[in-house]
Amino acid sequence: MLVNLLRLLPPETAHAITIKLLKSNLNLNRKHLKIYKSLNQTILGINFKNPIGLAAGFDKNAEVIKQMFDYGFGFIEVGTVTPKKQLGNEKPRVFRLLEDDAIINHLGFNNKGSEEILLNLKSFNVNKGINEVIGINIGKNKSTQNDIDDYLYCIEKLGVYCDYITINISSPNTPGLRDLQLRGRIETLVKKIQKKQTQIEQLVKKPIFIKISPDLDDEQLRDIALMSLANNVNGLIISNSTIQRPDTLISNYKNEVGGLSGKPIFLNSTILLKKMYSLTNGQITLIGVGGISSGYECYEKIKAGASLVQLYTALVYQGPKIINQILKELDELITIDGYNNISEAIGKSI
Repeated sequence: MLVNLLRLLPPETAHAITIKLLKSNLNLNRKHLKIYKSLNQTILGINFKNPIGLAAGFDKNAEVIKQMFDYGFGFIEVGTVTPKKQLGNEKPRVFRLLEDDAIINHLGFNNKGSEEILLNLKSFNVNKGINEVIGINIGKNKSTQNDIDDYLYCIEKLGVYCDYITINISSPNTPGLRDLQLRGRIETLVKKIQKKQTQIEQLVKKPIFIKISPDLDDEQLRDIALMSLANNVNGLIISNSTIQRPDTLISNYKNEVGGLSGKPIFLNSTILLKKMYSLTNGQITLIGVGGISSGYECYEKIKAGASLVQLYTALVYQGPKIINQILKELDELITIDGYNNISEAIGKSI
């Protein structure tokens, strides 16, 4: 099995080979995709054929969007994109915690920069299919002198070529980035982004999501909730990777520097999701991320308040076949609970 063979290679080597194989359009056991009417939703004016999204980090440079849609994803988020190309942090910077079904990464927004990614997005949009929803996750360059200017630059340059934009202020691998989540600073950022939207006709109604950290305390979480409600923020992504290390970790790599993702963060990220859903009274669209590897876990995120979900780490361990399996399980679960559509289950465990 290709997934098992790739796992024998260093993580970044395996990822690079995977991208090359996908770009070659090699048939990697793609299966016929079933469309589930029960999983279709219209959210913020966008039609999602299903709620399962590919989280940012896999297709950093928007190189294999079409190929990933072929595996059944309801939406794809590319990036994180920064204005200028950057190499990221020193290697090694990605570690598989095999025993824990987890990954620690210290990548640092490595990407080819907005100029090259713009060309890839334009190419994709030429043959963009119906209901192929794409988001762009944007961040700041490590060397930038003005954080906010980097976000405004990316929005203006790339925003027209996507369905929604994610403001990444929560990666633990860029110095000072998480400070943008602090009271005052996050509101300033949001207001300047919204002002930029009003200046570009095609962006006026473009949904903006803010991706937050799972390491926020209750007061910080409440501040973000109140700010989001007061400023009509479209949505929040709950959440990024964590710098915390659960006691349950057993891998020898558990103390490596970076953000932890995968199964060990499922519980805490879902608790955070529930808190934010309650704090915002269900008035803000939430995307649940963290530790999803089955239809059951996806359903738990939705019942905790997520309208949509994203995954990435599970692809590393189970391969793309997991998407069809999750969709099938999710459809069965909502049928068992007597729902006609997945939207009826949002927030039901609160």
